[in-house]
Amino acid sequence: MSQSLPSENSINRLKMPAQAASPWRILQTAWIVVAVFMLSNAPTPLYIHWKKQFDFTSGTLTLIFACYILALVITLLVAGQLADRLGRKKIILPGLMASVLACVCFIDAGSVYALLVARFLTGVAVGITVTASMAAVVDAGGESRKRQAALVASIAMVTGAGLGPVMSGAVVRFLPHPVFIVFAIELLVQLSAIAIAIRLPAKVKRLNETPRPLRLPSIASKHIFHLVLGVLFFAPGLTSTSLMLSLGPVLLNHFSGAGSPVVAGVMACVMFMVAVGSQLLCRQLPTTRVFYFSGTALMITMLCLVLALHGGGEIALFLAALAAGAAQGLGQLGGLTLLSVNISADRRAEANALLNIGAYIPAGLLPVATGYLIDIKGFTMSFTLLAATLAAVGIVALSVVTARRKQQPD
Repeated sequence: MSQSLPSENSINRLKMPAQAASPWRILQTAWIVVAVFMLSNAPTPLYIHWKKQFDFTSGTLTLIFACYILALVITLLVAGQLADRLGRKKIILPGLMASVLACVCFIDAGSVYALLVARFLTGVAVGITVTASMAAVVDAGGESRKRQAALVASIAMVTGAGLGPVMSGAVVRFLPHPVFIVFAIELLVQLSAIAIAIRLPAKVKRLNETPRPLRLPSIASKHIFHLVLGVLFFAPGLTSTSLMLSLGPVLLNHFSGAGSPVVAGVMACVMFMVAVGSQLLCRQLPTTRVFYFSGTALMITMLCLVLALHGGGEIALFLAALAAGAAQGLGQLGGLTLLSVNISADRRAEANALLNIGAYIPAGLLPVATGYLIDIKGFTMSFTLLAATLAAVGIVALSVVTARRKQQPD
């Protein structure tokens, strides 16, 4: 259920701390997002290492990834509401503590169960980041820089997601004791984010404020279409990149024996750099056109994936990864922009939570189903079914945005 906002001239109006917007403050706050997303994808080049060490199947590999998604979605159910009520700072700091604990668990991991715990804690940290931290970035921009801050928040997410695996891949390839070194570096990065989070402004409380009970996240009915449209494009794009992160190293090894952690890390990094580049190139475009480009990139991703399965090999797989980065980046940019422009600051984190819940649930379930299907039916059939499913979602999304454009031309 949605609740009406108090009037602007009410002395009890909920408001964020009044601070002058500045690019430096936006960038400082965005580093928190970069730091946590570096951790989220840093394990990617290490999956082959752990797969050999603990001798688990492709299904187990995707289950480890799904544990991260499960924690993320559970966190999203409450993190947005708590961030809007208690303030961003009080939610961000516990999230960063979860990321610190995740680093410690990765360093000491001696079994698959330890990896599950570490990924769960990472999911908690990311769930808080995509709600409270990204909303804090938009808050730092103020009303005058709302769109620019939303762009920075989106770019920070994909930048961190790209930096993590390339750093990890280089360490695995060139240094001894890679697990310890990778997560020791990540630990330092998380501590730097905590140093910034401590300096975030506290929420300005309203007088006689009565705490509301926690409930499922919600937005006003007039904004439901904005949310659904964002999910329709963000979800398949995110599922595509999730697939590349969880099973990309296995695919590389299957096609050509190029199971090098550096190759896997570079592929993941370039994928997210394309996501950043596509957002920068399209930042001035109307959201309808951004969604068109996202849907087109998704179709190219699925085509290249099918080509990879039927003789295209690692070259087609790299092209699929590049297109997947554009599909996610533009779908995310369009969704975040719609919500940041149309929804008020005191409900923005909750709206971000709903957007990410809608995107991360399929991003977790579909790769897991594909991983277990691989163990039963093999690569070709499993990935072909996944490609067909995501292509069908993309067609629906493009149809919806086309109908909307006819009703509301840019």
